[in-house]
Amino acid sequence: MSEKPTQLWRWSARDLCGALRRREVSAREALAAHHERIDAVNGPLNAVVIEDREGARGRAAAADELAAHTAAEELPALHGLPMTHKDTHLVAGIRSTMGSALTDVVPTTDDLVIARLRGAGVNSTGKNNVPEFAAGSHTFNELFGATGNPYDPSVSCGGSSGGAAVTLATGIQALADGSDMGGSLRNPAAFCNVVGYRPSAGVLPVVPTRDPWAWLARTGVMAREVADVAFAMSVLAGPDPRVELPCPVSGPEFAALVDARVDLSARPLAGLRVGFTLDFGLGVPLEAPVAAVVAAQREVLESLGARVVDACPNLRSADEVFDTARALAMALSLREVVARYPDRVKPEVRWNVERGVELTGSDVIDATVARARLHSELGRWFSRHDVLVAPTSQVLPFPLEQRFPETIAGEPMGSYVEWMRSCTLVSAMGGPALSVPAGFASREGGAGPQLPVGLQIVGAHGDDARVLAVAQAYEAATRHVDASP
Repeated sequence: MSEKPTQLWRWSARDLCGALRRREVSAREALAAHHERIDAVNGPLNAVVIEDREGARGRAAAADELAAHTAAEELPALHGLPMTHKDTHLVAGIRSTMGSALTDVVPTTDDLVIARLRGAGVNSTGKNNVPEFAAGSHTFNELFGATGNPYDPSVSCGGSSGGAAVTLATGIQALADGSDMGGSLRNPAAFCNVVGYRPSAGVLPVVPTRDPWAWLARTGVMAREVADVAFAMSVLAGPDPRVELPCPVSGPEFAALVDARVDLSARPLAGLRVGFTLDFGLGVPLEAPVAAVVAAQREVLESLGARVVDACPNLRSADEVFDTARALAMALSLREVVARYPDRVKPEVRWNVERGVELTGSDVIDATVARARLHSELGRWFSRHDVLVAPTSQVLPFPLEQRFPETIAGEPMGSYVEWMRSCTLVSAMGGPALSVPAGFASREGGAGPQLPVGLQIVGAHGDDARVLAVAQAYEAATRHVDASP
């Protein structure tokens, strides 16, 4: 064993996993660095809320024993990698709450994403904070409290994969799992200056599920670099017989991006047809500092060779598609909990479940027609454009004590979801979407700290590899990902 490296928390997932497989770093050393980082930074941020240190130490020892008798190339890709998981994902043997005392259990089985991570060698060490039942893009609940932003603990880290984003930004871990219905991977990535990836439907199936045909909610990953997202997906992508959706992208397609080298002198996006929008053609409001940062990224894309035009699909059907699908999904998963404990769930959850329960046959028919109309529009639009580039979030991270932004640029927000419309419209589109760090801004007037802003890159269904490749080129040109809190 070589001399113990320093600052393992700064390493990429690719580098750390490579060193673990080559026995240059032991699983026990990686775990110790993980725990040391939690102890150093988690206190004021409250990102990691559940730990299993004794179990994790036993698993690290077992991983080192396996490595002692196994060739490096025969070890799993994520051998010995310590990870805390989103507290909406079941991890066998580790407490699970979904941010609510009503669902506080120790499961005996893993969700599919956890099973695949563990099968690839991950050492599960605990859970990350989430909003109650993952509802909303601000991470707080009555069980554990709120999670602060690593760039300013007095403001939101986003959500619902907010705790996961904070663990990445602070170096607690190099890779994180998450989920996304209306922006829950992308929005916290934008707020915390990391990368959040929502795959095409079927790429990483959501299991268990009450609806094998469900398409809106996705399981995905977050990391500090795009290549680490591709690395994780090379292991995680693939179909599952319990889900009826086909898998449009394979692990090898992601693997091809892991070691890709971006030659900026060669204008790596030459010929790429980019539709660029700030307001999605619908007058979606943006805070001025966010709009300024995102608008400036057009020149970056053009400098990389892309042909950038002001263009966006006609998304007038997208709100109806998203609102109906979300209400139905919320009612399907939480109807019994709300009916049994109506006074013990937050009002936003009650509201959304009630909307789902009250849906009529006409509502579902209208939303189905709207989705078909949107699907046809997207087919036409993506025949003329390769990707859509847009803001990830409409606001800078907002004060921790707010439940959600009630106004944006003077416009009132009608619900706890509406302020996330820059993400929910994209969710309705159905294809892959990724948020990549785009720079920093302070509140109007220049007061306060510099806070992260995200750029959203969106593709047609199944075009995940292109979305990640575009993000890699943009990341190489800007290196906003190198900033740390």
